[in-house]
Amino acid sequence: MTTTTRTGAVAACVAASLALAGCADSGTGSAGSSQLDIATMTFPQSLDPAQAVGSSLPFFQAAYDTLLKREPDGRLSPMLATSWKYNADRTRLSLTLRKGVKFADGTAFDGAAVKANMERFKKGGGADAKWLKDLESVEAADATHVTLDLQQPNPAMLFYLSDAAGLMANPKKFDQADSLKTTPDGTGPYRLDKTKTTIGTKWVYRRNADYWGRRLPYENITVSFFDNETAIVNGLKTGQVNAALLQTADQQVSIESDPRMKTVKQEFDFQGLLLFDRDGKLTPALKDPRVRQALNLAVDRETMLGAIRQNRGQITSQVFGPDTQGYDKSLDRYYSHDPAKAKALLRQAGYAKGFTLKLPRISAIVNDALAASLATDFKAIGVELVWDDLDGASAVRKVFTDRAYSGMVMNMGQSSSDWVVVDELVTPGAFNMFGTSDATVRELVPRVRTGTAEQAQQSVRALNEHLVKQGWFVPFYRMTYLHVSDGTVKISPQSGMAVPSIYNYSPAK
Repeated sequence: MTTTTRTGAVAACVAASLALAGCADSGTGSAGSSQLDIATMTFPQSLDPAQAVGSSLPFFQAAYDTLLKREPDGRLSPMLATSWKYNADRTRLSLTLRKGVKFADGTAFDGAAVKANMERFKKGGGADAKWLKDLESVEAADATHVTLDLQQPNPAMLFYLSDAAGLMANPKKFDQADSLKTTPDGTGPYRLDKTKTTIGTKWVYRRNADYWGRRLPYENITVSFFDNETAIVNGLKTGQVNAALLQTADQQVSIESDPRMKTVKQEFDFQGLLLFDRDGKLTPALKDPRVRQALNLAVDRETMLGAIRQNRGQITSQVFGPDTQGYDKSLDRYYSHDPAKAKALLRQAGYAKGFTLKLPRISAIVNDALAASLATDFKAIGVELVWDDLDGASAVRKVFTDRAYSGMVMNMGQSSSDWVVVDELVTPGAFNMFGTSDATVRELVPRVRTGTAEQAQQSVRALNEHLVKQGWFVPFYRMTYLHVSDGTVKISPQSGMAVPSIYNYSPAK
């Protein structure tokens, strides 16, 4: 991954984490089946699919279809591609495309459009461009048949085609500077209504009368940006918005007391300390797995979850989420709070007097309570935690470009794809910036990538267990988010995404 792509990907992750700071009322909406108004805490800087990232996918789904559709439970179903098939070694993926589909200006969707979009996405420098790093070439045999040639098997490729990498825009717009940035041209169920849209405040989509597929239940969808969750809650209670995702515990408690509201819980992000310096380049102590295990044993996850999240979540010692095959419920509580054992491990590792660990802090991610809790837990075993206060922009540069810190506390989305987790956190890249590996990782990662379904499942579970026992990371807990509607909307959470797909809203019965 290039530095540019790495920094872009991390900037997106930091931006998603910053959403926990909350979000202010900037738009209005009306209830009823003809109109759906969704409140959001983040928004894309561009509506060009080449710059799309998963955290802002609903903005794109309204105007653009993906090649595959990801159902709420994570299953993949046909969309612009009606069928797909791999060759024996899974390095060639053949897609059969839907006939009779047109872009907004009437141009036909075909194999050439798929080729142009995928090549552009890979080279476009977007935060998720790395997803197509294994894509060697795209061959469009004719209007309805496309073949993707891969440098090596990529178990997440179909997942990517249901996400940002699978969004299809009109290639005729590619040469028109900044056209797609504010004027989407896709095959999707809605068209952006520019007369009612105010970029940065609200985006209004009206139904595409010529859509090839099943109509969604709403004539219009409005996505309104808010900069704090208190305003979102007020908007829900006064009917300004119909649906929202609440992340902070206080606001979840506030909305649950209103009998008019309908709520659905979802565990998605985990909060924890991502250790980068497992080779001890910056903090030599972290090279010893006993030290990393000691840090895990030092954290009082139960108390932290209660004090910071009002017990809205589940403590965990693993980075794999419940929707993955690598997840092992027994590993959630692998590390109990045991300062005495942690001190013993530090003595065995030669750090009886402890050491100093300096970490960056973005206050919107690490609030005062969390900062104090972690510092207290580490101090109890002799580790001095020094926080370096940064803003979001400087954090991206100092952490991921300058590599100035040994780790960072972050909120990380838990993909439903095992390979996405492995590729993001284990293979060399943004979150394994020093390229740490060992014999077990080198043995298991290729099996996850190239093995049969059974071999891959066994290997990813073994890999997860190894990462936990070696203390590669220090997760705290998975956070419970709350999907809320004003009572007029039914919301289905989306596997692998914090926010629902636009297909996951329907009028409440």
